[in-house]
Amino acid sequence: MLIDLKQVFDIEGEAVPFTHDLSLADIELWGNKPFDHPVHLVGKVENRSGVVSMEYRVFLKMNVMCGRCLKEQEREEEYFFEHTLVPELNDTDNGDFIVVSGAELDLDELATSDILLELPSTVLCRPDCKGLCPVCGCDLNEHSCQCGSRQTDPRLEILSKFFE
Repeated sequence: MLIDLKQVFDIEGEAVPFTHDLSLADIELWGNKPFDHPVHLVGKVENRSGVVSMEYRVFLKMNVMCGRCLKEQEREEEYFFEHTLVPELNDTDNGDFIVVSGAELDLDELATSDILLELPSTVLCRPDCKGLCPVCGCDLNEHSCQCGSRQTDPRLEILSKFFE
């Protein structure tokens, strides 16, 4: 979705509200495509005292697997983003501003970037997830096994003789 910002840059007090559904179905994360549902964006671009700012909320649903126990789950997330928009920039190394060349903002590109940077690197089903047993594969959240207490790393077995 392209947003025409020519009037916003030119007229102080001008605002452009927007609502948009963004499809991220082609994005692959964590070995699967987690975005089955469109991502909903609601926000506005506004010129306040000559400074053009953009703020918006993102509402999304993801189908992901826990990074420890591999259980599938659907998660709903809500994020808030704000940016300062400028038509041009004198200093090319300034990351505080979004440059809108041609007075048209590509909302899909900006929102996709914001969302992907905000997502966690690992998703857990719950904060205290115990994961899977590395020996037998048992889900340690549901069952307990004795594999972990019996197994010794063969590389460290020589150290056990040190304590004898």
